[in-house]
Amino acid sequence: MGELRAEVVNGMTDAAVHFLVPDDIDDDERVSGGNVYDRRISESLRARDLDVRMVLVAEGRVQDVAQAMSDPPRDALVLIDGLIAVAASEVLEAHSTRLRIVVLAHMVASALPGIQDVARTAEREREALNAARRVITTSEWTRSELIARALAEPDRITVARPGTDTAPAAIGSESGGHLLCVGAVAPHKGQDVLVQALAGMTDLPDWSCSIVGSLDADPDFAIRTAAAIRSATLTERVALMGVLTGQRLADAYRAADLVVAPSRAESYGMVVAEALARGIPVVAARVGGIPEAIAGSKAGILIPSNDPGALGAVLRHWAEDPGWRAALKAEAVRSRTVTRTWDESAGIVAAVLSGVRKGRS
Repeated sequence: MGELRAEVVNGMTDAAVHFLVPDDIDDDERVSGGNVYDRRISESLRARDLDVRMVLVAEGRVQDVAQAMSDPPRDALVLIDGLIAVAASEVLEAHSTRLRIVVLAHMVASALPGIQDVARTAEREREALNAARRVITTSEWTRSELIARALAEPDRITVARPGTDTAPAAIGSESGGHLLCVGAVAPHKGQDVLVQALAGMTDLPDWSCSIVGSLDADPDFAIRTAAAIRSATLTERVALMGVLTGQRLADAYRAADLVVAPSRAESYGMVVAEALARGIPVVAARVGGIPEAIAGSKAGILIPSNDPGALGAVLRHWAEDPGWRAALKAEAVRSRTVTRTWDESAGIVAAVLSGVRKGRS
């Protein structure tokens, strides 16, 4: 394999990729698309015989980033998760000539919902990305946003979309009414929009909805969502399942008839891609990189973001029209393909790292 050749610096050989990632990367209760991406890419790079050394950094601990970037020798290759990079932008700037830095930008940090000081965050984001030799984004949408906001130069950005795994086609239910929503229960994932939409469907029989995802990402929002479910008398039909991993998550997909992604913000939409790879139709908000994840599939229905009325109309149509359900399911199964494997995604990342190792900007 050997895309990255060892550099000899001051008598030391350092062929490693020093990968700075959040310290909760393996915490199931803090699972996120970014953490999944970091973990799967590191595994695939190692499978390509790269020496990837994960460096865990606690959120907001700038001094830990400073220490982590002081440890490697001059000209060492450092891959750093974008959220860590933005929070410690001055550290990246200080090491920009000593180290070969690549930033992995899962999203536009200054565009995240709830940012208190957007201007200052954008300034730090620009500083961090300018300190990097190259920037890797996980969607074309993120790349275009970084360019439009003048946060990074176009010729320094490469897109490496997430991979998907080959999986059996979902079985679903006889009624076609098993809905599935996967994602941390938090405002940007829009589970409150879903509950509002479902509140208008209590007159319809034979449907249920499983909301799978961490209840600890935003505990107050999770409490409000649970209260909304009770207020709408949906407790017998809508379940907050918490985190599911491994076989339990695979079983949830396998039993699903329709995956719902009502996000307010999404840099790509890994759940959407995973669902389509399993032959499950999807209804999702037209936001961020979700249209990319759907990739033109006729089994993916896009609706306006933050619009419970539009979502409710689609879900009611799904419930009341078995012919439409069958057509969407058939299309989902017919077009069920893995558009990109994780190894292919890692190949793009490895090529960027190799170019930076060899001194190409």
